[in-house]
Amino acid sequence: MAKRVYLFNEGSKDDRDLLGGKGANLCEMTNLGLPVPFGFIITTPTCREFFETGNKLPTLLEQEYRVALDLVEKKMGARFGDPDNPLLFSVRSGAPVSMPGMMNTTLNLGLNDEIAEGLAKKTSNPRFAYDSYRRFIQMFADVVLGVDGEKFEHEIAAYKQAHGKMLDTDMTAEDWQAIVEIFKGITRFPQDPFEQLKLAVEAVFLSWYTPRAHVYREMNNISESLGTAVNVQAMVFGNFGDDSGSGVAFTRNPSTGEHKFFGEFLFNAAGEDVVAGIRTPEPIDALDKKLPGVYRELYDTQALLEKHYRDMQDVEFTVQEGRFYMLQTRSGKRTGRASIKIAVDMVNEGLITEKEALLRVSPEHVEAFLHPMVDPNAKTEIVATGLPASPGGATGKVVFSADEAVEVAGGGDKVVLVRRETTPEDIHGMKVAEGILTELGGMTSHAAVVARGMGVCAITGCGDLTIDYAAGSATTAGGAVIKRGDVITLDGTAGEVMLGDVPKTEASSSEDFQVLLSWADKYRRLKVRANAETPEDAARARELGAEGIGLCRTEHMFFDAGRIDIMRAMVLSETTEERKQFLKTLLEFQHADMLELFKVMDGLPVTIRLLDPPLHEFLPHTEEDMAGLAERIGKPVANIREMTDHLSEINPMLGFRGCRLSVVLPEITEMQVRAIIGAAVEATEQGYKPFPEIMIPLVVNVREIRLVTEIIDRGIHKVLREHTISIPYKIGTMMETPRACLGADRLASAVEFMSFGTNDLTQMTYGFSRDDAGTFIPPYLEKKLIESDPFVSLDQRAVGRLMKMAVSESRLRKKGIKYGICGEHGGDPRSIQFCHDLGLDYVSCSPFRVPVARIAAAQANVGGELD
Repeated sequence: MAKRVYLFNEGSKDDRDLLGGKGANLCEMTNLGLPVPFGFIITTPTCREFFETGNKLPTLLEQEYRVALDLVEKKMGARFGDPDNPLLFSVRSGAPVSMPGMMNTTLNLGLNDEIAEGLAKKTSNPRFAYDSYRRFIQMFADVVLGVDGEKFEHEIAAYKQAHGKMLDTDMTAEDWQAIVEIFKGITRFPQDPFEQLKLAVEAVFLSWYTPRAHVYREMNNISESLGTAVNVQAMVFGNFGDDSGSGVAFTRNPSTGEHKFFGEFLFNAAGEDVVAGIRTPEPIDALDKKLPGVYRELYDTQALLEKHYRDMQDVEFTVQEGRFYMLQTRSGKRTGRASIKIAVDMVNEGLITEKEALLRVSPEHVEAFLHPMVDPNAKTEIVATGLPASPGGATGKVVFSADEAVEVAGGGDKVVLVRRETTPEDIHGMKVAEGILTELGGMTSHAAVVARGMGVCAITGCGDLTIDYAAGSATTAGGAVIKRGDVITLDGTAGEVMLGDVPKTEASSSEDFQVLLSWADKYRRLKVRANAETPEDAARARELGAEGIGLCRTEHMFFDAGRIDIMRAMVLSETTEERKQFLKTLLEFQHADMLELFKVMDGLPVTIRLLDPPLHEFLPHTEEDMAGLAERIGKPVANIREMTDHLSEINPMLGFRGCRLSVVLPEITEMQVRAIIGAAVEATEQGYKPFPEIMIPLVVNVREIRLVTEIIDRGIHKVLREHTISIPYKIGTMMETPRACLGADRLASAVEFMSFGTNDLTQMTYGFSRDDAGTFIPPYLEKKLIESDPFVSLDQRAVGRLMKMAVSESRLRKKGIKYGICGEHGGDPRSIQFCHDLGLDYVSCSPFRVPVARIAAAQANVGGELD
């Protein structure tokens, strides 16, 4: 039988998979000689064993942890269950990957009526003893017994109101004794401390599958198979008196990345008061003023831990009667801007290498430099201010619950989630919110930490607000009333709340950001191109580091208001000659657009997909729109209606589109080729270096490619003969159908590049309509029928297998083919890792995802080296 229980002096930081992140770090701090209250850890494999045996603890587990408990008692000089010299425990979760606040915790475990009385006598501090006892009952009932925690909060609030008490610190020992008796009327709990411990261990394991934990794992791509460890640690008490307290600190500022010790502290308070945000804490400097010796020990400890772990640390600590204790350290959650500044600074400080710095930055965090900020010159009346917990600008309709946030956001409206404080139960609402605003809490509260991790704008500790859930309103100190559905704007950088939709500025870069991107370019192998059709998008993409255009969707050039009627007239043409007349006008549009793209992308490849969508997508579908078009182009409305009906399809995504348009209507392809090559010739004559790559969409066999290539070749040579000039170009295909992938060895001889259109390839492999999948993918994810949305992150098992076959078999047939990906997956970090491993030459994504893709491509390349 494998060892299931480890003492804190039996593990190290390298044992995360076995002991969880929290347990491994507790062991590491113990090994470093830091003042860590002693304890033991029940391993993550035991959690998996628990679920495999029908939610039952292994037979001999209790016997094993009782041996460990005896050793903890000797170390701490107290006994679990002994009224005269009581030892109490915290029982906490700890997964291999940090999931802050997502699973269950029980504190002060081991208290009962007799032991609470004994604790009061031993400490000569009955207020502390009964405050601890009421906390235990409330937490145990909520976490272990499933009693609604709001019932207890309601009773405390009612008692305070009845007895003229404002704050928890106003409550006396007698008050807390009275609360204990009230609580005991709400719930029955075991008086046996060993039964309490067993139930608390089970509750931690069971919390692995709570809805909030599931949502968090889904958001952060954490495997459900990991399980959680259980950390059983001797309690120390921040609520012992005025020389006691609890705090959370960061070795660097988690919002800005500034190399300055940052934290918050609450005197005479338990740790959960700080983390839960139920009281607004004081800056860490307050500890220095009141207990300078403790502050110095804390400061030296945080410096030691950052140097030891070589990363910014988030530490939790408690002071009991002037004595300092470390409860936790972990790599701190940070904003995107902070993550990049910290990574670059640590390289400059010699703590980490450039490659390690790249792996310290989440690709998603790069977007913090790409999101809009509130325009400081456009700010209207600021109605409230709070703490700038997570930067950026956000505007949305006010909602007061997580469920309401999901409902309103599901209807297409942007929302700002407004709460007194957030809890882990709010995670599903925080996920869909544009911004988060809380009345209580500090920079290290749940709302702040989770928002920073998600990159969501947030303001916490906004004491100017008084929130009334029942009335659906929030009233500011100045008397302004913000109601449900009102639009507000948050400036998470300044901590300011404004009414209405305040203008925002484009995101700004930084020197550190550019340094990190230069390292990414230095170490990545994959090229990064952009999906763009307009000169504006192309210019933005190049500015953000794109190395060409990997997908120019030519149909987008025809949807402009001044062009769509010409396109519609071409589609509705009744003869080839009539169609060619309209194509002449469209040629002018397309030539001009291509010329601008070639100028912007001077010296870089531009991959142009021939017309792809079904023609009926360009046509009007209402009687009113048909009548208007008939008047504008001089065709009878009956003819338009008839042609629209004729072109409509039962399954258009598998219908008359892609290369099939070239087969049936070659004159369209002839026009597009002339526009592309003609623009390339003109760009060359103007001193630019165009590199057009013409891409044939939606092929299923090599005969289609040969037929369409003949049309393309004829058009190219005709233009080049007219101008007696030579330009470089390539002809390739978009790999979008399973048959194309399975027959890639046959296609190889006819193409110079293959670009995987993974949107359609996923659609056809799964048989899921990407336009309709939103109705059933959420239940599929919820029921674990699929691991992730295949349209967001590439399905490597099936779609990826088709890609592997296509690349490997076509390479055997023909050397020198270039391979890329141009679906939405081209900007997804996990998909980029797969593309790197597969040996593709480039990925292509939307312009604003280019920096993300550059970082992800570098991480894909250096990650294997540093494993």
